Amino acid sequence: MSATRHFLTDLDFTPDEQSKVLDLAAAMKADKYGYQPFAGPQSVAVFFDKTSTRTRVSFHAGIAQLGGSPLIINSLDSQLGHKESIADSAKVLERMVSTIVWRTFAQSGLEEMAANSSVPVINALSDDYHPCQLIADLLTVREHKGATAGLTMSYLGDAANNMANSYLLAGVTAGMHVRIAGPKGYLPETRIVEAAKQRAALTGGSVMITTDAAAALADADVVVTDTWVSMGQEAEKAERQQLFTDYSVTAAAMKLAKDDAIVLHCLPAYRGYEIDAEVIDGPQSVVFDEAENRVHAQKAVMAWLMVASGLAEDPRVEL
Repeated sequence: MSATRHFLTDLDFTPDEQSKVLDLAAAMKADKYGYQPFAGPQSVAVFFDKTSTRTRVSFHAGIAQLGGSPLIINSLDSQLGHKESIADSAKVLERMVSTIVWRTFAQSGLEEMAANSSVPVINALSDDYHPCQLIADLLTVREHKGATAGLTMSYLGDAANNMANSYLLAGVTAGMHVRIAGPKGYLPETRIVEAAKQRAALTGGSVMITTDAAAALADADVVVTDTWVSMGQEAEKAERQQLFTDYSVTAAAMKLAKDDAIVLHCLPAYRGYEIDAEVIDGPQSVVFDEAENRVHAQKAVMAWLMVASGLAEDPRVEL
């Protein structure tokens, strides 16, 4: 039997595997109900320790389109990590569901779940990474740019968060030149940067970490930002808004990027702060394509993991 495959960080897919998952996502988008790895219907447990709109809806819709039954569980409605250990929960769940999806806080919880589960475990967001978002984002870049390799992707804002980590790791895995810009003290950890450089050496991508927003934006093909105030940081709102002002994606900032650069934002967006309304609502913005692509990307991740783990068969899913 194949070893169970999980998707906990952006590096869990090799460059070749990431490309194949993106190919699969594009095929699934073109054939919405044509892939049925969860036929039965099999159940998929989707746990939420954090609030969500896009993640909740996209996983629910995607699981249903794959022939499965989505079991959406809020943390207050379960024993997971409270009255029952993560390890015990995993050993129970693997006997009842075909995949476990978890939007949570600590990355260590996902790792413990995966270590004790014989079915795939998927990171639907943690404090360290948001890998499913990046599959959707790379799919969007492919749709609008034709490919990812060789493109420059520039991220501005809070560069010490999970989104910056995932843009860095997934971007270089896709062969992109990734530039991350944020103020001093809000840049990616050394371990993330070093991991990205190692992956970039395999793909021809590159890494730039800077406090200079203009340098990061120069001739960029893809411009990315994220909210400056993430969940749990509400008390720091005024301080963070002042701190990140120079990293706002304004119309003036976009003039530094290529004329045909596209703009990504994983949403929710706060117009007038991390991004101007005229940018996110303008012709260079592809944020709603990006949001839709969460469904197709996550379907591809789930199906690929099921086939790679020997839990489903489909000759169209290339490993």
